[in-house]
Amino acid sequence: MAEIRYIAIEGVIGAGKSSLARKLSERLNANLIMEQFEENPFLEKFYEDRKRFAFQTQMFFLINRFKQQQQLNQQDLFSKFMVSDYIFEKDKIFAYLNLMGEELKLYETIFPLLERDIPKPDLVIFLQSSIDRLLENIKTRGRKFERNLTRAYLLELSEAYNNFFFKYSNTPLLIVNTTEIDFVNRENDFDELYTQIFREDRGFIEYFNPEPKGN
Repeated sequence: MAEIRYIAIEGVIGAGKSSLARKLSERLNANLIMEQFEENPFLEKFYEDRKRFAFQTQMFFLINRFKQQQQLNQQDLFSKFMVSDYIFEKDKIFAYLNLMGEELKLYETIFPLLERDIPKPDLVIFLQSSIDRLLENIKTRGRKFERNLTRAYLLELSEAYNNFFFKYSNTPLLIVNTTEIDFVNRENDFDELYTQIFREDRGFIEYFNPEPKGN
């Protein structure tokens, strides 16, 4: 495998993307790129009324992510590690789940124009989790704008993510089942995951299903 310098982490809302990104960046002394979801003024309204606010929410995220990714091109990717809690391509997951008709056609016209010059990670980590664990994590962190998230929407989103990454082949991919582990509060769980990320014999696409260790 090629040397890993740029790692991007993906997963459904509540999977632990941001938490893992922070821990990895601390250990690697890496540049941390975090999705700026809290800046989206439409997000809370979207969770209240998906159909009405889907397009505004989607376009804000698309432009915001594009601007942020553009900044990566101005950095020397070989000078140090970079860790991100999203990939630009994941924007399409939400678009195809929430947009339709003319709004989706407009999105499909714009996205390829923005995607062309986006730098690709050396490794993408896809965090999978059960819906119950996702709901537990969301409840624990208590973000106001997520209070109207439903189990049904998380199920839809989880299926969409699984389908996306089942077909994904743009970069090396590590799929991690996080349902029974806690890499935030249990250092042994994080150490085991860290070892998997930097395994020299890791294949292009691999699945890591760690055993629960308890406290």
